[in-house]
Amino acid sequence: MAITRLGGANAITGTIPTSVAPGKGKILQVVETTKTDTFSSSTAGSFTDITGMSATITPSSTSSKILVLLNINSDGGNNSHIRLVRGSTAIGIGDAASSRSRVSGGAARNSTSANNMANNGISFLDSPSSTSATTYKVQFYLWSSESWYLNRSDSDGNDGYGGRSASTITLMEIAG
Repeated sequence: MAITRLGGANAITGTIPTSVAPGKGKILQVVETTKTDTFSSSTAGSFTDITGMSATITPSSTSSKILVLLNINSDGGNNSHIRLVRGSTAIGIGDAASSRSRVSGGAARNSTSANNMANNGISFLDSPSSTSATTYKVQFYLWSSESWYLNRSDSDGNDGYGGRSASTITLMEIAG
């Protein structure tokens, strides 16, 4: 894109590099799923979909990037992890290392009280290179058969100490 400033001794002419051309980096659309009900599981040794924690976006260009923001409130399940999945492909995960799980983040247990939840925030900038409807979902992994809870505490006491929360998955299409 050419630029020109007319008039005066300080006239400017030149070209703006395409890497900073107008439009790149703009948020084109936002899709969010909010899960307000609870979810629990004691399935150990495999990744399990969290029911209701998915969102679908249709990018407008193959050069678009998708910023995925997760806000997970959970408790229970020592050695539990979260994994972000696009379609059937795990994304935003660590490198392979022996028999360690490749995950996007921890699903921390609140160790101070059975009445509290821990908040886990995860973000990842994805490049799906597609203009087809693309679904992102959240999975969790338990090492042992303890129970893991979403949007509630381990005890889930019916009193002022107990709390219920919401968890979200937000997708933002960023112009590329």
